Amino acid sequence: MRWVMLIWVGMLSGCGLSIDGNTYINQKPKLDPIEYFNGSVKGWGIVQDRSGNVIQQFTVELNGSLKDEKLVLDEQFQYQLGEGVKTRVWTISQPERGKYIGQASDILASASGEIFGNALQWKYEMDLPVSGTTYRVQFDDWMWRFDNETVMNRSYIKKFGVVFAEVTLFFQKKY
Repeated sequence: MRWVMLIWVGMLSGCGLSIDGNTYINQKPKLDPIEYFNGSVKGWGIVQDRSGNVIQQFTVELNGSLKDEKLVLDEQFQYQLGEGVKTRVWTISQPERGKYIGQASDILASASGEIFGNALQWKYEMDLPVSGTTYRVQFDDWMWRFDNETVMNRSYIKKFGVVFAEVTLFFQKKY
């Protein structure tokens, strides 16, 4: 029985994901989320379950504006497949260089972010409704800036440290 537990714990720890942000520290162009998301941005994304099946497909219109040195980011979602949140409004501040804090009504406590060159790691917790049940999950978001207009976002949705869904999202800045 003890061996079974050790094997099970070993398998679970192997299901975790660990991205080293320092890998991107010298990559350009640098990502500043307050600068990038200030204005109009469009996004296209999918959510995949653990098996890789696409369970949501969506577009999102983002409108960012600066108020009292904070970014207010209004997100409006439309789903082509599946269902999800229709709107989310973030308030994002930069308490110190390279660090970010974000709040939204459906995010528990605060989201925290850290810049690594052209990458941003964004972590937060939320109660996620799925098929009539709500699950408390952790999001481990990674964004990478490609150029002045394009950012890619990869989100790992975890429960008990195990990734059970992934979000892939591309953003394009509108001028």
